[in-house]
Amino acid sequence: MSFLGFGNSQPQLTSEQKITAAETELDLVTDMFNKLVDNCYKKCIANSYNEGALTTNESTCLDRCVAKYFETNVQVGENMQKMGQSFNTAGKF
Repeated sequence: MSFLGFGNSQPQLTSEQKITAAETELDLVTDMFNKLVDNCYKKCIANSYNEGALTTNESTCLDRCVAKYFETNVQVGENMQKMGQSFNTAGKF
């Protein structure tokens, strides 16, 4: 199953629809990655550079920030899927 939930349960898509869906998914993943980099960089990297390599504190902060970002992203995605499923179920009555 893909990031957007396109899977076997979807009706057959045309090649153009598949390309559009893949482009949309790539845009979303790229946007998420850019936000992750920007947010974690702002939180973990000092404005003045004293050395070229990451310090232990910066590295630890980045590891935690990325882990929390992905964990939150997964939870939000799961909640949105549940909301979508309950919306679809409610519309079938």
